[in-house]
Amino acid sequence: MSEGTHHTTGRPPIGVIGGSGFYEFLDNITEVTIDTPYGPPSDSLSIGNLAGRTVAFLPRHGRRHTLPPHLINYRANLWALRTVGVRQVLAPGAVGGLQPELGPGTLVVPDQLVDRTNGREQTYYDGKVRADGQLPRVVHVPFADPYCPVGRATVIDAARASGWQPVDGGTMVVIEGPRFSTRAESVWYGRAGWSTVGMTGHPEAVLARELALCYTALSLVTDHDSGVEVGHGVTQHEVFTVFAQNLDRLRVLLGDAVQMLPPEQGGCSCGQALAGTEIGLTLP
Repeated sequence: MSEGTHHTTGRPPIGVIGGSGFYEFLDNITEVTIDTPYGPPSDSLSIGNLAGRTVAFLPRHGRRHTLPPHLINYRANLWALRTVGVRQVLAPGAVGGLQPELGPGTLVVPDQLVDRTNGREQTYYDGKVRADGQLPRVVHVPFADPYCPVGRATVIDAARASGWQPVDGGTMVVIEGPRFSTRAESVWYGRAGWSTVGMTGHPEAVLARELALCYTALSLVTDHDSGVEVGHGVTQHEVFTVFAQNLDRLRVLLGDAVQMLPPEQGGCSCGQALAGTEIGLTLP
């Protein structure tokens, strides 16, 4: 681990994984480069102050948005956050709405996830010897409820206080990307009752659970997905435009949520996800 000029002291208990626009919400930033047993994370970490708390920020796609969803090193990203002290993760991201009432600008705080990705490294506990000689055991973590209940409740309260009308609960289906869904796929997902579709929520959530981290998704709907409306279907320009239009509101929401999160993990079972197991790894 190497650091730039020191401006911030203390280990950050809270991490934010998001887009590059969120750099501006931190004060007194220190850039920290982390080496992990799984290779480099998407970028260096920015550790700074927000609402009186120390927070670590990691740009999911790299600070210049150079990493497509299927090539993000999710294992390195979560490992790097835990290495610097993070135990609670907030994960804002853009999603498509699969139901007519979930239009652009809607904030959904999901409580369920469906995985439709393929080929992504999605576990630390694969029984393969790592480069450092450690041998992770095969471990099956509980994942019936993918998101931290304390984090979800905190974000919903913060959103309401910030003037949002958040949707409490819903299912995010995560697709492989980087292409958007066909119209038939989108209709299928919507008819299954799922709420939103994104490309990065898995394996991010399960890897956080495997590291006993609290993880909360904040899903901003940027478009009606292809099966919800007729026409050209969703475009990257549309997604980026709507997300940018809501960036200031999201920054305010994140600041409120960070301020309202408990000072330490507690009140949930996330931190005990590995209790009673022999993982074969030394966690940071």
